Amino acid sequence: MDGDFFLIHKMKNGDEAALETFVRKYYPVVLQYCRYHTVDTGEAEDLTQETFERFFRSLSGYRHLGKAANYLYAIAGNLCRDKYRRKTELALEELPDAGENPREAVDDRMDIERALGKLPDELREIIILHYFQELKLKEVAQVLGIGLPLVKYRLGKAREALESRLGEGE
Repeated sequence: MDGDFFLIHKMKNGDEAALETFVRKYYPVVLQYCRYHTVDTGEAEDLTQETFERFFRSLSGYRHLGKAANYLYAIAGNLCRDKYRRKTELALEELPDAGENPREAVDDRMDIERALGKLPDELREIIILHYFQELKLKEVAQVLGIGLPLVKYRLGKAREALESRLGEGE
């Protein structure tokens, strides 16, 4: 049994300290995930809070079958898609550093942001979950509710599209 199992059991029994521990544990990663879907930090914080509100509203029926983080990502992903049906841009400050030169790093970040922004939602989501949230492909499949072969296929397509788009700028 993992630590989340006992933490969730305590939360279901009304333990306020367990609720706080749970939020402190998962708030940063859910916020980071939401920031990848919006450039506005305030909106990312609102989406993160709504994610936890929805989780706690459904807590009585929640069955812990694995990682609680995957369930939180699924909720946050649905909220982000509902809020932003159109293509979104990623927050520049959240993209990985591209090198030593700050100007080069900003240019690379902008190129990556533009390339990711041009990807279809289902491909962009795989990239964000796998590379930025560092989920394993099996976990990505669970979060998105799709099969592992489809995740692998979409990841391959996303890589090809990114390489093509990033190669165009050179």
